[in-house]
Amino acid sequence: MPYGYHGKILHVNLDKERIEIESPDDSFYRKYIGGSALGAYYLLKQTPSNISPFDPRNTLVFALSILTGAPISGQSRMTMVAKSPLTEAIGDSQCGGFFPAEMKFSGFDAIVVVGQAKSPKYLWIHDGEAELRDASRIWGCLTGKAEMIIRDELDDEKVEVLQIGPAGEKLVRFSAVMNMCNRANGRTGMGAVMGSKKLKAIVVRGMCKPLLADRDELLRLSKWGSDHFEESNLYGLRMLGTAGDVASMHEKGMLPTHNWRSGFFTGWQSIDGKTMADTILKGRDTCYACTVRCKRIVEVTEGPYKLNPHYGGPEYETIAAFGSYCDITDLNAIAYANQLCNMYGMDTISCGATIAWVMDCFEAGILTKEDTGGLEIRYGDEKMMVRLTELIGKREGFGDILAEGSARAARKFGQDAMDRVAAVKNQELPGHTARVKRSLSLIYGVNPIGADHQSSDHDPSYIKFPERMAEIGLTNPQPINSMNEEKVRFALITQYVYSCLDSINMCQFIVGAAWQLYNLRQLTQIIKAVTGWNVSIDELLLIGARRLNMLRAFNARDGIGRDADTLPKKLQQPMIGGPTDGLVVTLDEFERAKDWYYEMAGWDVTTGFPTRPRLEELGLDWVANELGLK
Repeated sequence: MPYGYHGKILHVNLDKERIEIESPDDSFYRKYIGGSALGAYYLLKQTPSNISPFDPRNTLVFALSILTGAPISGQSRMTMVAKSPLTEAIGDSQCGGFFPAEMKFSGFDAIVVVGQAKSPKYLWIHDGEAELRDASRIWGCLTGKAEMIIRDELDDEKVEVLQIGPAGEKLVRFSAVMNMCNRANGRTGMGAVMGSKKLKAIVVRGMCKPLLADRDELLRLSKWGSDHFEESNLYGLRMLGTAGDVASMHEKGMLPTHNWRSGFFTGWQSIDGKTMADTILKGRDTCYACTVRCKRIVEVTEGPYKLNPHYGGPEYETIAAFGSYCDITDLNAIAYANQLCNMYGMDTISCGATIAWVMDCFEAGILTKEDTGGLEIRYGDEKMMVRLTELIGKREGFGDILAEGSARAARKFGQDAMDRVAAVKNQELPGHTARVKRSLSLIYGVNPIGADHQSSDHDPSYIKFPERMAEIGLTNPQPINSMNEEKVRFALITQYVYSCLDSINMCQFIVGAAWQLYNLRQLTQIIKAVTGWNVSIDELLLIGARRLNMLRAFNARDGIGRDADTLPKKLQQPMIGGPTDGLVVTLDEFERAKDWYYEMAGWDVTTGFPTRPRLEELGLDWVANELGLK
């Protein structure tokens, strides 16, 4: 009997309504570990190259890991992997909450879905058994109503429901997958993949808790985290959540404003974490077995923007996207847009950024009321921002165009509109300013899943946390806005760290090589306590490199490489106002950094594709064969 996992992977064919159980050996789990790496394995094995993301043959994986469900902070994470409708490259997205742990307790380590159902279905998994059920009754329902109907039908208030809303059903390309109606697999449009398969939800319940190799040691490590939490860099997350970043980002000139024109937002105080805590905050929530309690719960009972606490509250990324990106200073309106996204099932970053792009184009006269269906879309108009969010979720009117994402929408209106898009591989930029954090601009560009802020450590970490950086071989700290070879090495190695965390499915607030609660040495201790495996930090980096190369290999099969690793024109324009006025990332320094990055990664510098020697070094000979590499 293995420790930490069940050794069971559920395979669901929606075309044939067939459910099978695979039992990989222990070496499979040691190599592919879970999460993103496990998902990429099945995509490379099962998904044909160059197909549409909406093709029934697009494999959709819901993957836990060897640590999921263990009694320690940070482990209740689940990764979804499929070809992305937003990027047309590999898609990868994580969620937290209680669903991941409950899915583990239902008896399985992962779910692999192919095909398309003839009519809407949901998958019901409980205590090692699984069945497909009719979802016609809940197709078209908002997430809160669908969750209620499912729990009534199963007569169990404790089931955990992972579902799409109307946005996913209507194939909004940045639609999310929701659990608890407020936790999201948000990025890369995984909700639209579920919608294309007519899979409304996955519902889980169970008591199948995996065995632990050393329960006493794990509880010791868990207690250490609780005991040291208040003195850690993480404590502010309990007080203000990620919304606490608004103040510091503005102060440093790094709060994206006016569709990335500036990093300085004069209205920041009205939307920051302290204002939320003093006004609309009702409570703080957590994920399974986590000590941090960083999740916001907000409530407003009067006025135009009534907020239901069931839908949680906005994170920093959401506040930036609907707030400073759009010059909006009404916190209630921002929180309401967040609620709409959770009700309809949409990524708040892409949704808010797409609206900011429209405001930019309207202000410049590129778009007129004739283009927008009569809508006058101006910066600072919170009512219009909220209206557009709902129109996108419903795919109605001008919202139908915006539901394609800013990059696709821009192509309808010409080069000037395209130049105002802030996205990589069609995925909108998150709220961290890469013109200041130079290595982040590189990671935004080269990341297989498109622009993402949780794929590497940000530049200040190299200076602020030298002892932890030394654990992964980084001993030469560089200034925050440098873009030299050493900074590129920092970007790649910390990308391996985050790539590992997305495979082990540990929360990046809890474990990491910089400011997090637990360091990587403690992560090796956690893994040993759960599984009995002796894992080194070098092996963790190897896990991360293996996953990153698999994601790049999937893209390479479709011809996606160096040419797709781009820098948006927005980032090539100097910032305006505040302490970062005039900062810019030039195309020359970006391209030079890409050369260094590919060389360090062991990839072909001309194409950006993984090479056979590097894949063989990572034990991925079969992937090299799949790519036809010599």
